[in-house]
Amino acid sequence: MEQFTTIAEQRAWSRAHQREGKTIAFVPTMGALHAGHLSLIAQAKAAADVVVASIFVNPTQFDNPEDLAAYPRALPADLAMLTAAGVDAVYLPTVGEMYPDGYCTFIEMVGPLTDKLCAVARPGHFRGVCTVVAKLFGAVTPDIAIFGEKDLQQVLIISRMAADLNLPVEVRVGATLRDPDGMAMSSRNARLSPASREKALGLPRGLELANQAFKEGERTGMKLIEIVAGELLVHEGVELDYCDLVKLAGFKEIEHADDACVLAAAVFVDGVRLIDHVHLGSESLPVVIE
Repeated sequence: MEQFTTIAEQRAWSRAHQREGKTIAFVPTMGALHAGHLSLIAQAKAAADVVVASIFVNPTQFDNPEDLAAYPRALPADLAMLTAAGVDAVYLPTVGEMYPDGYCTFIEMVGPLTDKLCAVARPGHFRGVCTVVAKLFGAVTPDIAIFGEKDLQQVLIISRMAADLNLPVEVRVGATLRDPDGMAMSSRNARLSPASREKALGLPRGLELANQAFKEGERTGMKLIEIVAGELLVHEGVELDYCDLVKLAGFKEIEHADDACVLAAAVFVDGVRLIDHVHLGSESLPVVIE
């Protein structure tokens, strides 16, 4: 596995392979890799001739400096995992390479994709995400880029950005992977103590209880949201950031659910922010319902 730290090196590698007629699939990450990332790598390997991953903890998408400082980093282990997974090259830019002195250009999206959920809870977050992803696309020049569905709003925004800016990359989505207890795999899970993780399980459990209620005929959004809140707010140190019912068509917040909706939530558990969602009417999440 080759490693590059500059835009020029990565771009030259990509162009050399593309001159040979090879297609490139790209999996951008912020490191602290887990099985969910590896599933995206496997999808990338099946989709293209060569695979590039990146590891870059992007400072412009963090609204809280303490959150940025606490974000888990495990570069040696990450590189070992990518090598074992058969990644062909990894792009490891520095902050200075991505945002040199005098940097002043950002991508801002407006409209229904960025007026709710994490876009409101984390002001400026998707401005940073769109900017860094566009810059990564410019360095790697991939034919295909693969993102995880756990970050549903993010992947919808990136897909729209690529279409709106006529970027020559196909954005694909990989399914959310869950641990046996139902927790959606996330790099942030590494920051949870055993006691905190027990509290955090209220998030997938609440989403599944709401999903079951929907399957049994409940359609009132507020009641579905109350089910999720009821599984979380019984614990000390847990704060519900948001829980919203969103119709995927048009990405609109709605009051009455149907089977084209997602119930999405973000929660702070002892200071660690976690997100998850469920497609109402979908298969059950693997959680213990008492």
